[in-house]
Amino acid sequence: MIKEDESPKVSIVLPTYNRINWLLKSIESVCSQSYQNWELFVIDDISSDGTDTKMHEISLADPRIKYFKLPVTSEKGISRFLNFGIKNGNGKYIARLDDDDKWIDKDKLKKQVEFMEKNPDYVLTGGGVIAINNKEEEIFRYLENETDDQIRSKALLSNPFTHPTVLFRKDAAIKIGGYQILEFAEDWDFWLRLGKVGKLYNFPEYFAHYLMAGQNLSLKNQRGLAKMLFEIIKTHKDSYPNYWKGYLVNVFQLMHSYMPGFLRSSTTTFLKYIKRKYF
Repeated sequence: MIKEDESPKVSIVLPTYNRINWLLKSIESVCSQSYQNWELFVIDDISSDGTDTKMHEISLADPRIKYFKLPVTSEKGISRFLNFGIKNGNGKYIARLDDDDKWIDKDKLKKQVEFMEKNPDYVLTGGGVIAINNKEEEIFRYLENETDDQIRSKALLSNPFTHPTVLFRKDAAIKIGGYQILEFAEDWDFWLRLGKVGKLYNFPEYFAHYLMAGQNLSLKNQRGLAKMLFEIIKTHKDSYPNYWKGYLVNVFQLMHSYMPGFLRSSTTTFLKYIKRKYF
C-alpha cells in the first residue's frame, strides 16, 4: 500500500459492463502486482448485474480502487470511458485493462515503469498475450513486434499493441487529445498518434490473458471494423511505411467479413492468430 502523502505513479483504467465475475479476476490481477504504487479506475457503463454493489464493497476495502458510473450518451465505443480515466487519473503513467482480461505477469507494471523511467523518449510500452476461451483455456499466444523500428514497419498492417498490456505516458496522451471517439479500433488509432510524439516498445514477454469468446465488438462486426481500418490506415499513411501492404491486408479482412457466417466464425480465430503472429 502506498503512503498517504504519495501520489500513485500509475493510473489503471478499466471499463466494465455486466461482467462482474470476470471483472473480479481482473481486479485481483492488479492487486497481485509486485508494483503497488497505483490507483485503479473501474468505469461502469451502467451495469445491471450487481457490479455497483460489489464495487462499493471493494472500494471501501481498498481506497486505491475507485468506482465510477458515467451517464449514458449516444457515443459509440469506449473512448469516452478511456478519456475520463486519462483526464482524472493522478498517475504519471496510464495502464489499460479490460473487464474480461487479466494480468498474468506479477512484475508487469514494475517492468514497464522501470523501462519508462530509464527511457524518457518512449511514450508507450506493451507486451505479449495468451488468448483464452471462456473456460480460461489457452487458444494461442503471441508476442508483438518488439523494437520501435519493427513496430513502425508493420504498424499499418496489424494493430501493433494489445490493449490490456499497455502502459503509456499521461502527458503524451493529453498532448495528442486522448482517444478519438470511434466505434472500432480506437486503440490502433491512438497508438499511431502516440507514435508521432515518441518511441514505442513491446516487451518480449506474456503480460496478460486475453479473452476471445465472441464478446468483443470488433469480432462481432468485422465488416464495420474493416471499413474503419481503411480510414485509420489512410489517415496515418504519411507517418508510417508500408501503406499499400496494410491496405491489401485489410482488403482481405473486408472480403473475409462477407463470407457466410458459419465459415467466417470457424476461421476468424485462426486468421487473427496469423495476423498477430506474422504481422
